[in-house]
Amino acid sequence: QVQLVESGGGFVQPGESLTLSCVISGIAFERSTVAWYRQAPGKWRELVAMITTSGTETYDDSVKGRFAASRDNVRNAIYLQMNNLKPEDTAIYLCNFRRISYPDHWGQGIQVTVSS
Repeated sequence: QVQLVESGGGFVQPGESLTLSCVISGIAFERSTVAWYRQAPGKWRELVAMITTSGTETYDDSVKGRFAASRDNVRNAIYLQMNNLKPEDTAIYLCNFRRISYPDHWGQGIQVTVSS
C-alpha cells in the first residue's frame, strides 16, 4: 500500500525561504523519477523541478537559481528548498513519483503563499 505525506508549506513574505518535504512508502523509490509540480489558481499545473533515477536535475526557468530539489533514496523522501520566494511562486505544490509501466503517485498538495 502506497502512503505519501507532504509537509512544509505555509505563508511567507517575499524574499523568505521554505522547504517542502514529501515522504513515500510502498514503491520502488530508487527506480522512480521524482518531481515537484505546482498549480496556481486559474493556471495549468506546471513542472517546477525533477530528478531522475540517475540524479539529473531539471528546473523550470522561473525557479532556476532560487529552488533546489533533492532526493534521499534511504528515507524515500524528496525535498524542495525554495529561496528568495516571490509572490508569483504562490501555488499548491505537489510531489510526484513516476516509474515507467507503473501508475504515477501524487502528493495531496500543499499550499505555499508568498505575500507582503
